[in-house]
Amino acid sequence: MKRDLNRLGSETYDLLVIGGGVTGACVARDAALRGIKVALVERADFAGATSAHNSKLIHGGLRYLRQFELGLVRESLRERRIWQRIAPHLVHPLPFLLPLYESGIAGRAVMAAGLTLYDLLSFDRTWLADPDQRLESHSWLGVSRALARAPVMAAPGFEGAFLYADAQMYAPERLALECLIDADQHGAALANYAEATKLLQRNGRVEGAVIADGITRSEIEIRTRIVVVAAGPWSDVFLAKALGHPASHRLVRSKGIHLLVPALTHDAALTIADTQGHFFVLPWRGHSLLGTTDTAFPRDPDALSVSEQDIEMFLRRVNSRLPEARLTRERVEFFYAGLRPLVDDGSSTTYSASRRSEIVDHGSADKIEGLFSALGGKWTTSRALAETVVDRIANSLGRAGVPCRTASLRLPGARFERMREFEAQQRLTHASAASEHLIHMYGSRLTNLFALTRERPELLSPLGGHGDIAAQAVFAAREEMALTLSDVVMRRTGMGQFGRPAQRDLETAANLLGKELGWTEARRASELATLAPSFETREAA
Repeated sequence: MKRDLNRLGSETYDLLVIGGGVTGACVARDAALRGIKVALVERADFAGATSAHNSKLIHGGLRYLRQFELGLVRESLRERRIWQRIAPHLVHPLPFLLPLYESGIAGRAVMAAGLTLYDLLSFDRTWLADPDQRLESHSWLGVSRALARAPVMAAPGFEGAFLYADAQMYAPERLALECLIDADQHGAALANYAEATKLLQRNGRVEGAVIADGITRSEIEIRTRIVVVAAGPWSDVFLAKALGHPASHRLVRSKGIHLLVPALTHDAALTIADTQGHFFVLPWRGHSLLGTTDTAFPRDPDALSVSEQDIEMFLRRVNSRLPEARLTRERVEFFYAGLRPLVDDGSSTTYSASRRSEIVDHGSADKIEGLFSALGGKWTTSRALAETVVDRIANSLGRAGVPCRTASLRLPGARFERMREFEAQQRLTHASAASEHLIHMYGSRLTNLFALTRERPELLSPLGGHGDIAAQAVFAAREEMALTLSDVVMRRTGMGQFGRPAQRDLETAANLLGKELGWTEARRASELATLAPSFETREAA
């Protein structure tokens, strides 16, 4: 995967996608697989915002049943199975415990009915060739069995817990990246750090966009027949600037923070209901990920941050429902925030707002033909949203007869049948170098990574202390379009997802990346300094 702005500026495309999060990545992949000539630009790094800063779940949305959004739940459950099939190295089953406290017979009956409906809607959860990916129906665990599974649930009034299943992403940013890698392999032209600053229009029709290169500070023009805006929480901001007036469809942004703490459970996640809605305690790489908050964020999306007050308030919330957790600020190892882009449906709170998606044809809404926006939605349903978007585009281009293949074609790292057998085979082939972490991060692309180490065995040395190795920094520069130290530390590897890595590891990564990209000493020092805010809280203005 190579960044080539000369190609972007010298060719004419059928489709330009603005935004390199998971929605844009899925649109680009689907379009490329259908033979549509597609380009994608992202103003920062791929999957660098909402697509990375989430709860790492591929789930049906159990709580949406209370809002009678049966269609959204069924779509999510179908898409959950698809992600499990096309990316089994990055998506795996996750058991959930839903504890009940002083709910009584009626409360338990209501929850049992909801979970039964959830099971019925996920009737295809066992339609997977790999038996390890199949999900069980829900069941009830009494007090002793539930506490044996997760003692942290103990609290006054505890009655037991329902056990149900959903799925978890090992690394959402890498899952989105693999969609882009697949798009690239099928002819898409991609560029990160390439910001669309202006739409090119003539006679009421979009003809392309002006792109500012964030690396060279130069500008190019991309010519295209159709533009799709898939910029997540920034979509309406971009459109207002590009159109010269507010966009016809309004987004509501919801802020969600996550905290990484030492493990509170063994293998099961917890779904905890409270007066603010619910939160999760999610097992992830030997830790617990606490998520998430859900509060309106009316400010500029670029102003998003996590404050000490955010952390303290969330810790109090968790401790009030799980007193056995005994969480303090000192136990928080890492934190991050993301913004959910919600289509404004008039809901009184962001928690109650629908997670539905919407496709806007600006030919009807704003009198600009050839311009579309993909708004709202959720990670789980991003592939399905992209399919609908590309169906519309294919119709506009006169190519409606080419079917979508993204639901059946495995991603580049998933060229194997069964995960457990694949892991065993990788350990036989690569011995101890093939750690569980690397197998999940790269899947069948792991062979390409280890090819670097045959001539440079020193690249097998650990980097960051959580399973990453030096070869990943070189591979990220050569094969995964990493252009900054943040790209490597926060998204191409897992180095930065447990808090700030040791300075020596950051310097090693900077040296390896800098050598690949031709950095000066001043640039290397700047990259190290620029990374610091990723691990710092910032008080709200």
